[in-house]
Amino acid sequence: MPTIHETIVRPLITERSSTAYQNLGEYTFEVHPKSTKHGIANAIQILFGVTVTDVWTLNCRGKQRTVGQSKGKRPNYKKAIVRLKAGDTIPVFEG
Repeated sequence: MPTIHETIVRPLITERSSTAYQNLGEYTFEVHPKSTKHGIANAIQILFGVTVTDVWTLNCRGKQRTVGQSKGKRPNYKKAIVRLKAGDTIPVFEG
């Protein structure tokens, strides 16, 4: 079980996730592969001081990459989509 600071790897800020947090209050994070939904919710509540209502997790496969003649693969990662209580925000996304 990862610690609180190891659970959240980084926020994922994309065009799709930006519209999700603006319209629905959902935030997207890359998380530790062995983290659970309860661990993710606790980490976000402690680190950012907000109330988490829902957590969805996905295991994303790394894509195949070709550069010139060499082939490789990006690493696999786990993604979490977190919905907060109405009125709560995370300042990392409010750039």
